[in-house]
Amino acid sequence: MAAKTRMIEVDATTANTLQDRAAAQGMSVSELVAGMTALGETPASVPDVDLAELDREWAKVKAGGATVAHRDVAQWLKTWGTPAFRPWRDQ
Repeated sequence: MAAKTRMIEVDATTANTLQDRAAAQGMSVSELVAGMTALGETPASVPDVDLAELDREWAKVKAGGATVAHRDVAQWLKTWGTPAFRPWRDQ
């Protein structure tokens, strides 16, 4: 049985963004939104070893260890999902 469809109104900027992202991934807007919704419903699971590493890194920050400027991280995050993306270690 085919799923029923519904119309949802969004502003033009959001519609354009969804269309651009869907096209970049070779899918329809409906598929993109369905995937985004599924991600939001899946609880995050972080292995204990990763949590321990995060705790160690946070302890270093609290002790005055080196950090990265917000503007540098923000600029890098803007590349996610684009051809310009490079892993942080390659910056």
